Amino acid sequence: MKQLWLRLSNRWLYLGGALYASGLMAFGLFLQYVKHQDPCPLCMVQRVVFIVMLVLYALAALQGPRRTGERIYASLIMVLALCGAAISARHIWIQSLPKDQVPACGPGLDYMLETMPMGELIKQLIHGSGECAEKGWTFLTLGIPQWALLAFLALGVWSVLIALRKN
Repeated sequence: MKQLWLRLSNRWLYLGGALYASGLMAFGLFLQYVKHQDPCPLCMVQRVVFIVMLVLYALAALQGPRRTGERIYASLIMVLALCGAAISARHIWIQSLPKDQVPACGPGLDYMLETMPMGELIKQLIHGSGECAEKGWTFLTLGIPQWALLAFLALGVWSVLIALRKN
């Protein structure tokens, strides 16, 4: 395994990160359109973070950055991973609340997009709502926010490992 790690170019490793992020997005869309599990506001924010991480990994794969560029990409991706992990942690926390302490359901996303300024919209989305407390799909006893937290951390660590490896 170490030999494979040393032989692969960083472009292939960045492509691996991009494919992993795109697989996560594809699975989210599968859950939404095939299993009919509509995403809550926090899920939508997490999706946006995954998309931005996907774009950064794809750009890095296309560009093939040198040392300084790799560190910049790693820093950006790690900041996004930590933001996504924080959002996932909040989602997990909301799901663990007793029923009487769950935040009230807010207006729909379409309505918020039409009526609220962007700053207020982002604040409202990150705050979460009663929809975020619903537990949907699970695998190995972990729900979507737990898996998203693990995926954010994996993508962040992957970018740092790429930046730290010796060429």
